[in-house]
Amino acid sequence: MTGFRRSALIGSGLAAVLAAGTILVGCGSGSGADAPSAGAAVAGAAPRLSVVDSYIPLPASPNGMGAGYLTVRNEGGADELVKVSSPAAKSVTMHRSTDQTMEQVESFPVPSGGELQLARGGNHLMIMGWEKAPAVGDQLELDLTFKKGGTVAVKVPVQPLTYRPGS
Repeated sequence: MTGFRRSALIGSGLAAVLAAGTILVGCGSGSGADAPSAGAAVAGAAPRLSVVDSYIPLPASPNGMGAGYLTVRNEGGADELVKVSSPAAKSVTMHRSTDQTMEQVESFPVPSGGELQLARGGNHLMIMGWEKAPAVGDQLELDLTFKKGGTVAVKVPVQPLTYRPGS
């Protein structure tokens, strides 16, 4: 087989594979749950959200305020965290920390193909009015409501005050 014919056959095969991939991406279920991640983070795509690395450091006083930290990963289109609540706390508010100030915010953006990180020293949750005093090992349910992605319930573990993820 000549080099030209072999290149033409390879090129034809590659074109067929690419076309089949485009068809498969276009025939997804619409939920986004089974769509390939490589093509998911495009404008207008549905958000594909997951929550990882969540924890609440044990509050210093038994019924005092607590902070919540987590990461929202998004393998789909852009979204926005618009509300956080808990059946075990009177209120959960979203806060942004800058230099030496902390301010309550109405929402946090969740970028397309990116992450929203709520971490010590930065964006975080404030949990107030616990139904019962938390203890290390307890789990607090947080209901995260997104503008497009609906509500996601997560069980967030209470860790020692000195806990640092990854250590």
